[in-house]
Amino acid sequence: MDKHTELPSVAQRFLRYVGYDTQSDEASSTRPSSARQLKLLRLLVEELQALGLSDAHLDDHSYVIASVPSNVAHSVPTIGLIAHVDTSPEMTGADVKPQIHPNYQGGPIKLNAEYQLTPEQSPELATHHGHTIITSDGTTLLGADNKAGVASIITLVERLLRGDVRHGPLRIAFTYDEEIGRGTETFDVEAFGAKYAYTVDGETVGHIENETFCADSAVITCHGVNVHPGYAKGRMVNALKVAAEIVARLPAGQSPEATDGREGYIHPVAISGGVEQATVKLILRDFELEKLAVQHQQLLQLAREAEARFAGAKVEVVFEESYRNMRLVLDQHPEVVELAIEATRRAGLEPKLSCIRGGTDGAALSFRGLPTPNIFTGGHLFHSRFEWVAVEAMQATVDTLTELVSLWAERSA
Repeated sequence: MDKHTELPSVAQRFLRYVGYDTQSDEASSTRPSSARQLKLLRLLVEELQALGLSDAHLDDHSYVIASVPSNVAHSVPTIGLIAHVDTSPEMTGADVKPQIHPNYQGGPIKLNAEYQLTPEQSPELATHHGHTIITSDGTTLLGADNKAGVASIITLVERLLRGDVRHGPLRIAFTYDEEIGRGTETFDVEAFGAKYAYTVDGETVGHIENETFCADSAVITCHGVNVHPGYAKGRMVNALKVAAEIVARLPAGQSPEATDGREGYIHPVAISGGVEQATVKLILRDFELEKLAVQHQQLLQLAREAEARFAGAKVEVVFEESYRNMRLVLDQHPEVVELAIEATRRAGLEPKLSCIRGGTDGAALSFRGLPTPNIFTGGHLFHSRFEWVAVEAMQATVDTLTELVSLWAERSA
């Protein structure tokens, strides 16, 4: 029995789910990357079955899959709703102690003796006066990314099974390892059987996201010449120094800390090696493919310049595609985003179309034949000890999803 019985069911579910440590593990090669994710995935199967979805199960790749049958006579496209259970490796998600802050009236929220959540950190707090805010105790992240989405989808299922809302067939999926970029690597789009889908994994209430970055990775390998340092004059070429100079010469205005909005960036994430050979790993991001190509040329030019400055050095650059802007697919299916915007409006909110300065499961799924924009959850400051979500925001997510599935049935009649 949930102890916060005065809270709506979506909040009670959320508080239960954040009690499960589901942190994904970048160093692991298993699927899921951490066995602890399976504990919550199995619980979700049990909850869906208890609600009446008898086909809820873990598929062969450990995704939770379930169906909500249509309750209308006419044909409606099958719509998928998707959320991920894992939390970020950037901050521990073990032993989360959620804190309830009712009737927020502005100002800072104390997390513990050392940390507080302030409106300066998260200006979105200003739109939640009078609401109930949920945070961690400041020693862990909260897990709103994406357990708020999980709780909202299951609460929607509970609402739909009462029979008061007309809707077409739905497919539900809960994935894992989204935070480390592996969330849909083995997801069977064809077996899932949805024509369109929505990830419920966004932030600000009312925001519908139809764009992601175009993303590539780059590995720069610097080859030097290693000789005894006591006799190195005119002979040694230090690959570490070559790599360090390339990093130092990256465009200062094209870093994550210097960009926002629709601006792209080049971001070095790791450097390793020694005198003989050193490697720099980078990620490249922009919303436009043409600008991503310019970033490729910038790195190649830096490599050529480094070879010219360090006689005897050799610098190789290898690029690998990560994902592409899902708008390239979604623009071919405008009704998917249009109905999400209209559903948000019908839920009494002001819709806003926005872009993600990152990627989602929906980006990968869109390019695999399942157009999948992203819907808000109301959470903020993801991946940090300051993460928070308002109870009213999660309720607004459920209301918007309710209007969305109703709209698909209405427009198909």
